[in-house]
Amino acid sequence: MTATTDPHDSDSGHVFCTIIPPHLLDHLSQSDNARRAEAARRTLDVDAQARTRRHDFAVATKRASLVAPVADANPERTVYDAQHRTTLPGKKVRTEGQQQVQDVSVNRAYNGLGATFELYLKVYGRDSIDGHGLPLHASVHYDREYNNAFWDGKQMVFGDGDGDIFLDFTIPVDVIGHELTHGVTQHTANLRYQGQSGALNESCSDVFGSLIKQYSLHQRADEADWLIGVGLLAPDVEGEALRSMKAPGTAYDDDVLGKDPQPATMDDYVDTEEDQGGVHINSGIPNHAFYLFATELGGYAWEKAGQIWYDVLTGGDLTKTATFADFARLTVAAAGERFGQGAEHDAVVKAWSQVGVPTS
Repeated sequence: MTATTDPHDSDSGHVFCTIIPPHLLDHLSQSDNARRAEAARRTLDVDAQARTRRHDFAVATKRASLVAPVADANPERTVYDAQHRTTLPGKKVRTEGQQQVQDVSVNRAYNGLGATFELYLKVYGRDSIDGHGLPLHASVHYDREYNNAFWDGKQMVFGDGDGDIFLDFTIPVDVIGHELTHGVTQHTANLRYQGQSGALNESCSDVFGSLIKQYSLHQRADEADWLIGVGLLAPDVEGEALRSMKAPGTAYDDDVLGKDPQPATMDDYVDTEEDQGGVHINSGIPNHAFYLFATELGGYAWEKAGQIWYDVLTGGDLTKTATFADFARLTVAAAGERFGQGAEHDAVVKAWSQVGVPTS
């Protein structure tokens, strides 16, 4: 996901979170194809307007001890049709417990909200995004040819895509899970959206977005594709997805989109002032560490690897400005606390070592 924010907001966590990075849209806006360029420019303009008028949803960082695990709870979902406008939320079209409607975008959004709620509840004992039963709201058909989806601090919003480069943003369940996980981060560690802490913010959303997809498909770590956003790229685009956790830098290589810029290890870390200090680019490094850890352990990735990442994200020791090394050290400690000094501990140390991040 991408979050954009005013420079003065990056410390506060009041970010406007979108799945397509601004630099990718900037690249598309320079296309020789007038329709393609216009769709990208329009998306950038709409994003800027939405960012300007958004409410600042301030949240206090909650420690794990303040959010007691729950054994049973139910989602409270509402899906709206924005009717190709930018006024939110739009017309209410499906509420919790109602049967499917004819609009497949509405049904996919509803199901994606449910899949995210289920993983956090059934696996981690978390009652919705905030841990306290937050109702889940989403709007589909936002604007026209809008090439993005975002979490605005209060709800999910989905564009239909331009049909040329991007398809309907409700298609990949991991994109929905990714964006909603920004809400989880907002209510827990509240990682600053800049540099390595921002890349960790992005990476945690990719990790749990992938786990939500794997959980819904009942896939083991060695069965998963570890791709983020499969089905989002139009058929003529040369690429599989937006990102690859298994092989960062290989998700797409297209004449229009360019080549996936993500590094897999610290050897290729990108030092840049763009993209909030490379938050969408360098997130490939902790992404790859998680993939290595989860596949080394085997089995279902949400059970052990995901539990350790969740413990760190919600445990209260992760600071807003954490570096990769800070996060890595906390995962090693969390592995020891939960599973002892055995295979899990050794595997997480090995994974971070493979991507060049120290754990001591």
